Amino acid sequence: MNKTNQPISWQEELGHNITDARELTDLLHLTPEETAHMEDILAQFPMSVTRYYLSLIDWSLGEEDPIRKMCLPSVHEKNIEGTFDTSGEAHNTVLRGVQHKYRETVLILSTSACSMYCRHCFRKRLVGKQEEETGPDIGAAAEYVKAHPQVNNVLISGGDAFLNPNSVIQDYLETFSQVEQLDFVRFGTRTPVVFPMRISSDSELLDLLDAYNRKKQIIIVTQFNHPREVTAEAIAAVQALLYRGIVVKNQTVLLSGINDKVETLAQLFRKLTSIGVVPYYVFQCRPVAGVKTQFQVPLIRGLEIVEKARGMQNGQGKCFRYAMSHPAGKIEIAGSAGNGDVILKFHEAKKPEYSGRLFRAHFRPDQCWLEGEDFELL
Repeated sequence: MNKTNQPISWQEELGHNITDARELTDLLHLTPEETAHMEDILAQFPMSVTRYYLSLIDWSLGEEDPIRKMCLPSVHEKNIEGTFDTSGEAHNTVLRGVQHKYRETVLILSTSACSMYCRHCFRKRLVGKQEEETGPDIGAAAEYVKAHPQVNNVLISGGDAFLNPNSVIQDYLETFSQVEQLDFVRFGTRTPVVFPMRISSDSELLDLLDAYNRKKQIIIVTQFNHPREVTAEAIAAVQALLYRGIVVKNQTVLLSGINDKVETLAQLFRKLTSIGVVPYYVFQCRPVAGVKTQFQVPLIRGLEIVEKARGMQNGQGKCFRYAMSHPAGKIEIAGSAGNGDVILKFHEAKKPEYSGRLFRAHFRPDQCWLEGEDFELL
């Protein structure tokens, strides 16, 4: 509320985000030296945390709190081992902000803005910093789609697609709802998790989604990573979408210190299915610079965690796949073959001849990513 006791807009609410290291000094009891150290990290990897998400932190857990780890910087981010483009996005860019890696899907990076900058973000190279890779010409993107009739869906992402003004979201919907070859339009957004009032309190946005969902199916792909993120506010945002016939799917990232316990992951899936959210993928955390050394889980251990958590679900909660977004494609981590050998499957492949194919790879106990692209297909 403002001084006139009128509800403030979501844009005004974001103006109260925590963005400066000095704002953390009292919260984290930082010394002047620690504050300066934090400022060094933020100079490379900016911070922005909604007041709502900050309120979910259990300060009694200190640095081990999973919510805190996902939103507040850590000294581990100064280790930039890894790469900034782990999935080969630069090679798949066909227009500014438009990528076409998989035959049926065009990905649109609509903005570099997010309501919160997740510390595990795989696009740390651009989120909150620049627009060189985002903000495409919507008309040009649509013409590209029309020129490629094999494309049957678009994924509007970012950044966070719902950080666009409603007028821009409407432009996307108006444009792509008229493209007959598209079966549906997807939006990639974490706002139901980190800033749910952007959805539940914005009747204009909900009316837009309601109207265009009658013309072309809309699917929301979000990212709940921990059971404590499934709050009353988040549930209200999800239910507002479901009420309008919009499908809500979830892509969890397996993260060290966040959800790399069987019970935690199992509880998350149960909570999601209970509110109508479909567990879609569990993604292996990518070897991103500033992320790799803090959040990656060894793949062999990850496979054990995921399969045990899956075993604790009902049928609806078993629908997800454990996968990685690799430069070669979207690869399911299908199961263990023993002695460090893993069976994997291409669900999407940059090379058409790999699509749908199984292959075997050996992983060391501490190995977190599939190395190289020389695959022995089965």
